[in-house]
Amino acid sequence: MPVIAVVNRKGGSGKSTVAAHLAAWCAHQGSAVMLGDVDRQQSTRSWLRRRAESLPAIAPWTVDQNILRVPTGITHVILDTPGGMHGFDLARIVMFADAILMPVCSSSFDRESAAACHAELMALPRVATGRCKLASIAMRIDPRTRATQELKEWSANLGMPFLGALRDTQLYVQCLERGMTIFDLPAPRAALDLQQWQPILD
Repeated sequence: MPVIAVVNRKGGSGKSTVAAHLAAWCAHQGSAVMLGDVDRQQSTRSWLRRRAESLPAIAPWTVDQNILRVPTGITHVILDTPGGMHGFDLARIVMFADAILMPVCSSSFDRESAAACHAELMALPRVATGRCKLASIAMRIDPRTRATQELKEWSANLGMPFLGALRDTQLYVQCLERGMTIFDLPAPRAALDLQQWQPILD
């Protein structure tokens, strides 16, 4: 059962957006997916409550002291995590994750915070040995800038694979407010964003 955790110490980096979209994509592929919300704000759990029953189902789950408790029949787990997570809490997530995705915005503050998180992750044996994969995603990118290239180079300097970049658009905001993702929209309406997601999904 693949477990993917979306991790970044900095709040507002787009973790819940990435987690919700990964879960929705899995659901559209016919997978029995659970979206676990480790964040005290419970952003993705609130989002799930807004999700229409007519859309592909995503199982809810609030992570508690027993992170191993997964509903019967679930084949894929996506974990949304809080900002500021470190130490034992971070190590516990890594113990059960097969992959960690780190969404990073383009400011120097975001890069510095993400680099510190990356360093702590790399000190954990499962990440250091490659048993838990780690990769970055550029978030809220203005295509008129060099932000994507800068984040790609930043990630390469850390030795962290760079999967792709997602643009800054109100389409994400509008979808999430309705319990949806761009994967729930008619393909022509979200063509550019679907194209940007493809290398991440691959």
